[in-house]
Amino acid sequence: MASVEEAQEILKALGMPLPQHNRMAGLTLLALCQLKPDSPWSKAARTRCTVTKGVMDFLREHYGTDYAPNTRETFRRQVLHQFVLEGIAEFNPFEPGLPTNSPRAHYAVTTAALSAVRVFGSDGWRNAMELFRQNRTALAELRSRKRRRRRIPVRIPEGRELLLSPGKHNEVQKAVVEEFAPRFAPGAHLLYLGDTEKKTLRLNQDALARMGVGVTAHDKLPDVILHDEERGWLLFVEAVTSHGPVTPKRLIELTEMAKGAEVGLVFVTAFPDLAEFRRHIDAIAWETEVWIADRPDHMIHYNGDRFLGPRR
Repeated sequence: MASVEEAQEILKALGMPLPQHNRMAGLTLLALCQLKPDSPWSKAARTRCTVTKGVMDFLREHYGTDYAPNTRETFRRQVLHQFVLEGIAEFNPFEPGLPTNSPRAHYAVTTAALSAVRVFGSDGWRNAMELFRQNRTALAELRSRKRRRRRIPVRIPEGRELLLSPGKHNEVQKAVVEEFAPRFAPGAHLLYLGDTEKKTLRLNQDALARMGVGVTAHDKLPDVILHDEERGWLLFVEAVTSHGPVTPKRLIELTEMAKGAEVGLVFVTAFPDLAEFRRHIDAIAWETEVWIADRPDHMIHYNGDRFLGPRR
């Protein structure tokens, strides 16, 4: 019958690094395979598992674990992420186009690992283990190529191309760099670009420091930072698809982060469309700007005193 100790033994045999031989990793393998304490290894199954409901709730119900809700990131970063890298699990295999931060984001045991797990303890285990270890590198490279093909290319002002992870949020960030910046901050330098998967895709910390903006590991940077050198502006842009506009609270945070800046600060919330803008219209801070990607030639100014007057 399946046990945590045997799951740890399997992970070690399949070549997982030492930190993933621990109890949490063993429990996670059992959850991914949907194996209860009275289940034989031969009953291991491949199904979609979210971190909270698919893994943590399964373990709480069947193994009596009591992990705190904030342990979710520990499961994701220290176990599941490593499982993916080593070919034990796949990320979003049942919906490959899902963004990283989607509430439907999920993991599943790979078919290769499942084949080995199912024969643990039998005469076929050693051959299955060796086959998995031989094929792991090739499988990992294949998955890596598939992920790269799904990435969103974004061409930055210097002409180079960066690749963002897939998802609607990063599509808005791409529009900010390729559509908003040339229209409203032509010639601006891209100092920071975040990513839903890698967090920091591009960061020119030295340039920000020269302008008096000190960035620490604790700062929650906006999604995009642009420097319009000609006008002496630093533009902080938040890309919004479900949350995160420049609210009054967020405006205070960004202003505090840039309190030493020797340039003018401009705060922009970027939306994919009018429908998403309407969802957040009451939360947006005054003295900020709004840009909508499917209306790229115009902006909405929550800053009316600057623009009051007749049209010419």
